Amino acid sequence: MKKIIIIAEAGVNHNGDIETAKELIDVAAAANVDYVKFQTFKANKLVTQNSKKADYQVENTNDNNSQFDMLKKLELTKQMHLDLIAHCKKRKVKFLSTGFDIDSLLFLKEIGIELAKVPSGELTNLPYLRAMAQNFKEIIVSTGMASMEEVVAAVNVILECGVLKENITVLHCNTEYPTPMKDVNLLAMLDIRKKLGVDIGYSDHTLGIEVPVAATALGATVIEKHFTLDRTLPGPDHRASLEPDELKDMVQSIRNIELAISGSGIKEPSPSELKNKPVARKSIVALTSIKKGEELTEYNIGIKRPGTGISPMKWDEVLGTVAGKSYNVDELIEL
Repeated sequence: MKKIIIIAEAGVNHNGDIETAKELIDVAAAANVDYVKFQTFKANKLVTQNSKKADYQVENTNDNNSQFDMLKKLELTKQMHLDLIAHCKKRKVKFLSTGFDIDSLLFLKEIGIELAKVPSGELTNLPYLRAMAQNFKEIIVSTGMASMEEVVAAVNVILECGVLKENITVLHCNTEYPTPMKDVNLLAMLDIRKKLGVDIGYSDHTLGIEVPVAATALGATVIEKHFTLDRTLPGPDHRASLEPDELKDMVQSIRNIELAISGSGIKEPSPSELKNKPVARKSIVALTSIKKGEELTEYNIGIKRPGTGISPMKWDEVLGTVAGKSYNVDELIEL
């Protein structure tokens, strides 16, 4: 079984401040995630000057400025990327970033990033998908807002460019912040695996940690979750993000589930429980004093702990036989 990869999505929750971004890395490292992920873009290549915000972005930023104005303040410069990579190395957590346009993808490749992620909004961007597949050998695909037909089409583009199927992970996702529980549709993750034969995962925008943990139990190999220093901070994604202690709880819960589903899959006693078997199970015992040669009946034998004698499953075999020795009350019957 593959180790489940946990990606802590810092995204744009740094609010454009490098020190806040470094604090986010510190939080992610303390939670023992595998990757901390940011977002790489240039606003003028991502949106038109007058693109409207999503409703959740308007609500969470408390203004009606354009997407362009919002995103311009959240760009990370080349030097900021390099500083964050260095800080990740220092804190022993892997750096990752999602490129939102072709130039950003090429920049990430230039600075040594080897794993690429298709954000949900770019799933239907054919030139972008081709550029990613031509420049990266390992790809994660988010599928928010997508139909299965769109997911299949995107993955086929990536495959046609030479990326191996075993190097593609497709994440089920819902692009609403926060996602209502009734809209999670988590079993769609299994449908993706069935139809595409790829590794699956889940990118979560619900409140809390229950759904990522459930996705782990269902077979997710990658879990992605937004996090923040403080959910009350201004910005588009803070409200649907975990705070530091919640991120730790999520990671620990996922690791626990990872252990719980890592067994053989065969129903058999585990080494840890074998010692309890004689204590918890029962044997056939004498209910009264029994003399040698006396018939064993339902009136003089019964079933009690411990389970170190004859199994009660042999009750029919024992009943009606003759005692080969004398027994005291509660003494284990012998064959």
